Amino acid sequence: MTTMYDRLLTPPNSSFFLLGMRGTGKSSWVRTHYSTAKLFNLLNEAAYQRYLANPDVFSDELRNLPQESWVVIDEVQRLPQLLNEVHAAIEDRKLKFALLGSSARKLRRAGVNLLGGRAVLRYMYPLLPAELGSSFSLEDTLQFGSLPLVVDSDSPRERLEGYVQLYLKEEIQAEALVRNLPGFARFLPIAALFHGQTINIAALSRDAGVARSTAEGYLAILEDTLLGFRLSAFEPKLRVKERKHPKWYWFDAGVARAAKGVLGPPSPEEKGALFEGFIAMLLRAGKDLKFCDYDSISYWAPASGETEVDFVIERGKEKIAVEVKTAREPNSSHMKGLRALGELSGVSRKILVYPGAHDRLTDDGIEVLGIDTFLKKLGSGL
Repeated sequence: MTTMYDRLLTPPNSSFFLLGMRGTGKSSWVRTHYSTAKLFNLLNEAAYQRYLANPDVFSDELRNLPQESWVVIDEVQRLPQLLNEVHAAIEDRKLKFALLGSSARKLRRAGVNLLGGRAVLRYMYPLLPAELGSSFSLEDTLQFGSLPLVVDSDSPRERLEGYVQLYLKEEIQAEALVRNLPGFARFLPIAALFHGQTINIAALSRDAGVARSTAEGYLAILEDTLLGFRLSAFEPKLRVKERKHPKWYWFDAGVARAAKGVLGPPSPEEKGALFEGFIAMLLRAGKDLKFCDYDSISYWAPASGETEVDFVIERGKEKIAVEVKTAREPNSSHMKGLRALGELSGVSRKILVYPGAHDRLTDDGIEVLGIDTFLKKLGSGL
């Protein structure tokens, strides 16, 4: 039985795109909030073939609807040409659309520009701690992730293994996103190893055994299908030379681990990257879901590699530095990066978040926050 979660996404009252990786619960959420809407499910092969062969059938069905009705198109990226009719229906009949997709690639290729601003853009994430409530377990989230179909499963390992295969079959092969599916399948576990790491395309292509341009294209596919994202380097114009390569994060720890075929309890070394990735996803979700009001997120690390700060949050002229550690009791050595970046003008807060439960404030103003406290502060805007 599928659990119904109270998601943090606020239902728009005008047309919108809702994008998110497969399995985040987009369809379930829309059925809950727009239960009377006319549904076009393009995952249904018969419906897909019917509208592919004759888009006029789609237009005729829209014309049959009362003005100002809601319409849901699931997996809209499969037939982006339908958006021409969507655009006309918004203009002429005042219909409102919920346009669900697990890939932005074909939408962008088709030259779609969010229907000229007539539809807002929203994102659906794996389940957040606030959405899981008392069911949230950091250990489980780091091991298996928090996709609803995995959280609700009695066999999360098998479900995650199947997820990767389904992704390759339905998202990559069926949509013909790559010419060389075996090459992309070999690339996935290599990209999974870079979770929470600076991503050097030359090194990635070498490790995956593909051309640099191919590796760049494969990484872009992971971004376009909303499995991961790049975090750019913060450039504060300090005297030290900053590292320019972005960092790479998967949106869901379980999918990242399934991609590399490792789903047992994470090792201490792996747990550090998983915890950092989890915080990265939360910060990104906070910005997109608008429960945190900040302009950008980046990371800072000088080329020397002696110090690093995992996240730099910018809000106007204010900067908040966030370091993530898995140590049971963080000590002064874990705070070197925060102290180094803290010398920069505009850094108003320095936060170290760790999996423990004891909060404290150091003499020089570093907030050491256990995960529960950090989640509460993040939920109220940080």
